[in-house]
Amino acid sequence: MGWFEAILLGIVQGLTEFLPISSTAHVRIVPALFGWEDPGAAFSAVIQLGTMAAVLIYFRSDIARITVAFLKGLRHRELRRTPDSLMGWYVIVGTVPVVIFGFAFRHQISGGARSLLLIATVLIIGGILMLAIDRVAVLQRDLTSVSWRDGIIIGLCQALALVPGVSRSGATIVGGLVLGFNRESAARFSFLLSIPAVVLSGLFELKDVGDGSNHAPIIATVIATIFAFIVGYAAIAFLLRYLARHTLTIFGVYRIVVGLIVLGLVMTDTIS
Repeated sequence: MGWFEAILLGIVQGLTEFLPISSTAHVRIVPALFGWEDPGAAFSAVIQLGTMAAVLIYFRSDIARITVAFLKGLRHRELRRTPDSLMGWYVIVGTVPVVIFGFAFRHQISGGARSLLLIATVLIIGGILMLAIDRVAVLQRDLTSVSWRDGIIIGLCQALALVPGVSRSGATIVGGLVLGFNRESAARFSFLLSIPAVVLSGLFELKDVGDGSNHAPIIATVIATIFAFIVGYAAIAFLLRYLARHTLTIFGVYRIVVGLIVLGLVMTDTIS
């Protein structure tokens, strides 16, 4: 992997990690379109640490407040029911499903699940579901009403994103809409919930970068991670502003169009 490829994939990762269109799918599709080798699941997981750094910086005040309240709640029983302390628990509970399923199906995730045919199909199905659910969603709740049930359900939605093409942000935002959250609140909870999952995934795969089993050497991975961070920070700000006033229609349509294009290219053996 050369510098240009690393920079391009870093930009793609940063743009698509937070938009509900699946970063893993795009990091798989773009190399195929250019005739490059698949950089591998380890590369995809590790460069997500760059976008996760963007989340940590963008939401630093929220994260600090929740962390402090959570730790105080551990020491003082009377403080365990505060909204911020409970939010810490909801994020932990919501992370459990993706950890369990991610470890159990780790070999499939890095192997057959990266099939372009599967990715294209999932993009299309996810786009249709996104359009349908966004149309009928109630959108009456905000983050002050998050419950244990919400944390578990949205956590299960996050686990679906282990399949390339689903999209972590897409699955969790749509899950939030099903539960009645407004789009911006669903997106904010999605970002907070992604922190432990992405960090654990990236650290778990870090050992495989540059070991010769994938196309991405260490230097290229570092370059891609840096660009993913820069572009990802801008993508967070854009998405939160966008969802405050717009629907998910553009993302649903985009998923369907890209899925159909990739499906056509695969079926005609144009890409493989």
